[in-house]
Amino acid sequence: MHNHIVKSAIFSCLAVFLLSLTLLQGPCAEGQTAPQAAAPTASSFQGSVVKGNVSADSIGLSFDDAIQRGLTANLGIILSGNETSAARGERLSQLQSLLPEVDFAARETVSQVDLPAEGLRLPNFPTIIGPFGYTDVRASLSWSLVDLSSLRNYLAARHNFRAAELSAQDARDLVVLTVGNAYLLVLADEELVESAQAQVATSQVSLDQAIANHEAGTAPKLDELRARVDYQQQQQLLIVAQTQLEKDKLALARTIGLPLEQKFTLTDKAPYAVFDQVDVNALIAQAQANRKDLAALVEQAAAAAEQRKAATGERLPTLKANADYGDIGTTLAHSHGTVDATGAVSFPLFKEFGLRGDAQQAQAQLDTVEAQLSDKKAQVDADVRDALLDIEAAQKLVEVARSSVDLANEELREAQERYANGVNDNLAVSRAQQSVAQANLQYVASLYRHNVAKLSLARALGAGENYRNYVKQTQ
Repeated sequence: MHNHIVKSAIFSCLAVFLLSLTLLQGPCAEGQTAPQAAAPTASSFQGSVVKGNVSADSIGLSFDDAIQRGLTANLGIILSGNETSAARGERLSQLQSLLPEVDFAARETVSQVDLPAEGLRLPNFPTIIGPFGYTDVRASLSWSLVDLSSLRNYLAARHNFRAAELSAQDARDLVVLTVGNAYLLVLADEELVESAQAQVATSQVSLDQAIANHEAGTAPKLDELRARVDYQQQQQLLIVAQTQLEKDKLALARTIGLPLEQKFTLTDKAPYAVFDQVDVNALIAQAQANRKDLAALVEQAAAAAEQRKAATGERLPTLKANADYGDIGTTLAHSHGTVDATGAVSFPLFKEFGLRGDAQQAQAQLDTVEAQLSDKKAQVDADVRDALLDIEAAQKLVEVARSSVDLANEELREAQERYANGVNDNLAVSRAQQSVAQANLQYVASLYRHNVAKLSLARALGAGENYRNYVKQTQ
């Protein structure tokens, strides 16, 4: 009966072992790694995690509100935070390899031995020994006292963690740029819709006037047809502008985690303030000092350098210590302490190809990061210069577009007066209306470009969260 119990226990343990092997064939089996946190991409900043409930009433959304929502709900921010957490976990894992490992185990053992099954057939000696057992309570210590490769890997993990933190900070600047651009685009759409509505109203007046003149016999049918075509064209432009406004509002909601069903109105207007001339070299120096993505690459280069040293350290000997102390006996009341301690020095003898391969891979990674770092420094310089050029050009375009709007409106008024007085037909009115629409479009586009260029400058300087110092109303 006892043998049957022992055999059942053995079979149970074997079944558990086989089940464990089956589970290890999954994603975390030997030779495979657990899924890593997804790194944010450019498209990540166009999405978000929806937060809040849908309100039946339309809500007001200011520029600052949109930015703050984006800094909490934007997908790029969330993925950057996850990457930082993963890097923190990797740093802790590498730190553990430098610290002693202490384990505790308590064992209660019961055995029975069948001597003939073990090949022992002794005359006048029992064939079955047992059952007998013992109790063992024990703590064990394992410590790599000298392991330079593990030390370098830990230092590399620490640099990678710092790089992840800096990347997460840089992601905040990218969110400000993304959300700010989306908000300004909706503002531009609203201005285009207002302009299109004004053009429809003006066309309606011209159409009514042309119909009245034709019915009075003072104007040909052609004037009425021309005015009707202009009116329908303005209606088409209004429909297109309204549709684009709704689509861009959806895109804005996607970047800030606002439910797509939620109705909202923008409470701010498109700002404009003249950007004073500044010292280009001083701005470039500020960007080189403050850009978090550049600082993150510096940390990644330091991590790659440590990993290269770790690959070299694999050739060096390691010193390990193992010890255990416990209490063993038939029972805890009848037991005695035992201790075991060993020290070992090991070094590789025939791993030349593996060591060379690790070193070459680490060196290639270091060369890659250093090349990326050099390129990033030049890119930071270019970002600042590009933003300043865009601001200067857009500022000039705004001033010219303002004048063009005034001139086009004056031209339209004169053409309407001449037509009303019978001096000319309404062809001049039609052309003037087109000029007004084109001038308004150019003004809205140049104002949008000017503000986006300022946001780009704030991002280029690593000062995205200080956007109000750049995008502000006229003083």
